[in-house]
Amino acid sequence: MILAIRNSQLNDLYEKVVDGARIDEADALRLFESKDLNAVGAIADFARQQKVGNRASYIVNRYLNYSNYCILSCKFCSFARKKRDDDGFQLSIEEMVQKAREALKLGITELHIVGGLHPSLPFSYYLGMLRALKAVDGNLQLKCFTAIEILHLAWLAKKSTSETLAELKTAGLDSLTGGGAEIFDPAVRKQIAIGKESAEEYLAVHDEWHQMGGRSTCTMLYGHVESLENRIDHLRRLREQQDRSGGFTGFIPLPYQPENNEIPVEHPPSGYDQLRTIAVSRIYLDNFDHITAYWVGMGLKLAQVALNHGADDLHGTIIEEHIFRMAGTQSPQAQTEQAMINAIRETGRQPVQRNTFYEPIFEHGPVMQSEPELPQT
Repeated sequence: MILAIRNSQLNDLYEKVVDGARIDEADALRLFESKDLNAVGAIADFARQQKVGNRASYIVNRYLNYSNYCILSCKFCSFARKKRDDDGFQLSIEEMVQKAREALKLGITELHIVGGLHPSLPFSYYLGMLRALKAVDGNLQLKCFTAIEILHLAWLAKKSTSETLAELKTAGLDSLTGGGAEIFDPAVRKQIAIGKESAEEYLAVHDEWHQMGGRSTCTMLYGHVESLENRIDHLRRLREQQDRSGGFTGFIPLPYQPENNEIPVEHPPSGYDQLRTIAVSRIYLDNFDHITAYWVGMGLKLAQVALNHGADDLHGTIIEEHIFRMAGTQSPQAQTEQAMINAIRETGRQPVQRNTFYEPIFEHGPVMQSEPELPQT
């Protein structure tokens, strides 16, 4: 692979990465526009190796959506419903607790909880949810709420975002999710998600959480109406925020699913585009330790290939995923832990079960071995 870089027009960028120099936006555009995916992937794989060595991680988790009722009408979203719709839903706290108990029997360490901006649930519902779920198992990590949900909850509570985050943290919130970033460019944002928070508001929520000692992930929804320059601008803002607060644990690029929404896209993200986006993200986001290949959006096989193009994480077992399924992805709603381990091992990497903060829980052997199957999740 090194020979492929040496013989490519990207050798100067490889030398930059080897020397520990930061690439700029023009460099990132060259990487995106290059047709030599092998060279781009090899540079990203080198950068990944420098960060995490030979490990690749996954998490045993469960997705839990408390409701899909939402006051917004984002054009890319197939998940949200209005109260008048007959396929909307809203879970009681008791129902969520029951789902958590069932998932704990499968060995989960994290609940990943998001929902729409509900038109009538009070702030007390969200505090009660966190307290009740923490009471089920104090070690269960609660990764909850997007930045726009936090702004909505602050409006409900009639408090500042810092005060709202502090109350949620006291109630049991362990980490913010990274959803809702979409594309930061205001013109693109106006086109696909009018009424949603601005890039500045998204980053401010995460910054306040980081200043409190909290950690979070971040995302980018790509492959719709944005340009390559828009993607690079998005990555630049995330890198600058990470320079300031250092609280992002990982970056998760999300390929757009065009099937069941209002943004027609003639050419949705191809496998080539998904791999180059992960690779460029790894190279450009030099202050991020972890890049996740989100198997729900990519499919497990392509996510597996992404482990050799800069990614070092496959996300989680998930158990019940709604948002991408309702958008049209054909990926299953869950993966077994054993499938994740096998996918990692086939790439020659060492599988590591991680927690919410990408910290190792259990390190598996690096090669395929004869061993009993793990329980189905």
